[in-house]
Amino acid sequence: MSELCQHRLGRWLATVSPSRVRPWIGVLACLFLAGCTVGPDFKKPAAPAVGDYTGHPLAPTVTSTNVAGGDAQCFTPGGELAGEWWTLFHSPPLNELIELALTNNPDLKAAQAALSVARENVLAQRGVFFPSVAAGFSASRAQQSANLAPTPNYPAVPQEFQYNLFTPQVSVSYSPDVFGANRRSLESLKAQEQGVRFQMIAAYTTLTANVVVTAIQAAAVQSQIDATRQLVDLNSNMVEILRYQWTKGYASRLDVVAQESQFAQVNATLPPLLKQSAQLRDLLAVLAGRFPNQTPADKVELAGLQLPVEIPVSLPSQLVAQRPDVLQAEANLHAASAAIGIATANRLPNITLTADAGSTALSLDKLFSSGTGFWGLGAAATAPLFQGGTLRHLERAAKAAYLQAAEQYRSTVLTAFQNVADTLTALQQDAEGLKSAAAAAGDARETLDLSQRQWQDGYISYLVLLSAGQAYQQSRINLVQAQANRYADTAALFQALGGGWWHRADLTKEKK
Repeated sequence: MSELCQHRLGRWLATVSPSRVRPWIGVLACLFLAGCTVGPDFKKPAAPAVGDYTGHPLAPTVTSTNVAGGDAQCFTPGGELAGEWWTLFHSPPLNELIELALTNNPDLKAAQAALSVARENVLAQRGVFFPSVAAGFSASRAQQSANLAPTPNYPAVPQEFQYNLFTPQVSVSYSPDVFGANRRSLESLKAQEQGVRFQMIAAYTTLTANVVVTAIQAAAVQSQIDATRQLVDLNSNMVEILRYQWTKGYASRLDVVAQESQFAQVNATLPPLLKQSAQLRDLLAVLAGRFPNQTPADKVELAGLQLPVEIPVSLPSQLVAQRPDVLQAEANLHAASAAIGIATANRLPNITLTADAGSTALSLDKLFSSGTGFWGLGAAATAPLFQGGTLRHLERAAKAAYLQAAEQYRSTVLTAFQNVADTLTALQQDAEGLKSAAAAAGDARETLDLSQRQWQDGYISYLVLLSAGQAYQQSRINLVQAQANRYADTAALFQALGGGWWHRADLTKEKK
């Protein structure tokens, strides 16, 4: 019993004489307790007292001029995320992929159906606050022994002592929520509904981020395949030239074998890339709710992407109110708190009020005639006296489950902050990596241009020119990987910050 309930009951008892209390103490106690709810009242966890995600202030990233994705990114603390953040990449094929996935993805649809299940469970629980009314009708035919008590309306019944009996009846039962078990149950189900709702939103944010990252990876792998195929052609030409020189005595067998080994190594890198490309295409099709042989025709290309340069970064105090996984953990904590009240109420008395009314007659036309009606009122109270410690341990288990949910909530918050910090650091390092890769690719391109002019003028052999081309193609592969990392980590940051779902009406609107 809560302290407020005890205070109310004690104050009333102090004003009434003992002789007047005894006849009504049970009834009036129930009236006083009717508004009480045992168990703790849930309090929303406070936001972490943390001012920054990383140990250093956010600074704009470095730039890599004349390279796709090489723009500097500026981070705006406290900025507002866009509800459709993927449009910031300015890629129509990517936008179409996202819309296709949001419309057809079965995992997202399953999460939406789970939310409908949780919502209906809440509505079903609300019925316990109303009386339960049932109607029944029974009809029977019986024969009474003449040696026993007389039959109804004897001697009006036939001599063979056979008669019909018709009984329509209405029954009403109601259990007052004396200690708030029903209210706590409804509170728990509402919290579970919120948990399922945020689980659905988490599925939405994960889906959108997965589509973006997968499309970027697919584009990057295709670019690597193109560069690798050119590498294979270059190495094949180098092998042919060295073999010819070996036959003419201008090259040693060691040079030929070394180049053949290099050609085999480069050629071996192509099948894994082709496999990865096919797997990424299949994944994109499945994310869009299609079979692998129904991959969308429009492909995302790295050259068609623009890097978002103005990046809003939510404040740490905002993050816990935006991340769906944190909100789901909070809802689970709320449900665990309500479960303590349920377990506590189960150890206290329960009251049931019943009422029956109906009519009994020997024929249908007499059912509602005078003298056939009956009614009854009843009240019952039950209290657990000995359950072998079951209820006590169930209450302790509920309290332990609350502590478990509290630690899981804390772990989820820590993971959320880690995700943001990791992606912020990744973007800083991605910019540095892209700058270095761009510089290396530029140097390799300049070397190739100089080698082409020197070969045309006869200063170097064609083999040296091929070697410069091979170095350039390898630098292209490294540059593509650096670009893809920057695009993908930008998408990961938007997901880590919550994905901006609170700006979408279809996700924020709660059905009643």
